[in-house]
Amino acid sequence: MVAELLKGKQYLRILSPYPPRRARLAPMSEPLTTAIIVAGGRGQRAGEGIPKQYRPMPDGGGDNVLARSIALFAENPAISKLCVVIHKDDVSLYDNSIYYCNNKEKVIHAFGGDSRQQSVFNGLKALAESKPQTVFIHDAARPFATPALIARCLESLSDNDGVVPALPVTDTLKKAENGLIDQTVPRDGLFRTQTPQLFSFDKLYAAHQTAPEGLTDDAAVAEHAGLRVQIVTGEAQNIKLTTEEDFLMNTQILPRTGSGFDVHRFDAPGSAAEIMLCGIGVPHDRKIIGHSDADVGLHAITDAILGALAAGDIGDHFPPSDAANKDRASAVFLAHALKLAAARQARLTHIDLTLICEAPKIGPHRDAMRASLSALTGLPLSAVSVKATTTEGLGFTGRGEGIAAQATATLLIAGDA
Repeated sequence: MVAELLKGKQYLRILSPYPPRRARLAPMSEPLTTAIIVAGGRGQRAGEGIPKQYRPMPDGGGDNVLARSIALFAENPAISKLCVVIHKDDVSLYDNSIYYCNNKEKVIHAFGGDSRQQSVFNGLKALAESKPQTVFIHDAARPFATPALIARCLESLSDNDGVVPALPVTDTLKKAENGLIDQTVPRDGLFRTQTPQLFSFDKLYAAHQTAPEGLTDDAAVAEHAGLRVQIVTGEAQNIKLTTEEDFLMNTQILPRTGSGFDVHRFDAPGSAAEIMLCGIGVPHDRKIIGHSDADVGLHAITDAILGALAAGDIGDHFPPSDAANKDRASAVFLAHALKLAAARQARLTHIDLTLICEAPKIGPHRDAMRASLSALTGLPLSAVSVKATTTEGLGFTGRGEGIAAQATATLLIAGDA
């Protein structure tokens, strides 16, 4: 069914079903970091229909492949400018892909060449006038990369000319001639590279100007120029959508929703200078009483994820009776839940959190909380909601005796997991 729909003309204009989202201005980063998304290919191995980068996301997320890849960089405050390299015939499809893009003012486009290598070079030329110091190169067909991977690359660039995410080869490799195995190739030291790949802008730009044709990624361009390129750990979920079968994965993936609720009492006035909420310190003069750091926001989100997995609650995994959990950072609980989700081939796609209290005031810290949750979960900011409410003076929260949190988490999970 999906394959047939992809062949039809109804996908010539793909608009998100969601209402427009308010743009957020991102701070300029130091050093000046830019990104190029390569989106000019025809994707012939993906079957008939429009180019694969403009097809609906196979996880049913409501956007198309290119839009998801653009959001990864446009919504990241570390990225100051983004150039999307497209085919000259795809302008209308590209316009639809950025229609609901946050921070659209960051995004420009350039036209690609006859090869991926030429397309990247065109993107570099389009960004050169901004005088960037570093540049990410990313394939549009890898929409599942996370902000955590971007951060890992940025942290590793300091003493290198480039950083490439990669995973060790685990399959046995064979060399064959005429369909017959000739020999087994040792896999020690072999890696499967991914994007985004990060480089010193000036060095990559110069390397492209002297590189021979036929190089398959920018790490190869850098290698040819003798640049120092380091490998960092990639992500198993960061697959490249290549074949028609890759776009049929949504027939095997099911949405799961979980809810979480947490309550903690406040200690006496003057017992604290700040409290932990959503992984950040928030000024408040009353300590939250709890066995761990009592971060009600992270507790509620963790229980919501565990609920979606039908895997119990925080108390099952981190009993208060265990002394090892005393004053423990709640981020550890969240990381454990995300690890369980990964083991079940489940991917967190959205969280919605409501904090219920008279004080502290949440509004001034909302953006910092969302950024913290984005970093902790790997979700883009557009998939992280933090709200706050009071109970109009009613109940224990209304009397200022404590704080509560309610969360909903949405996961996509393999049907047989």
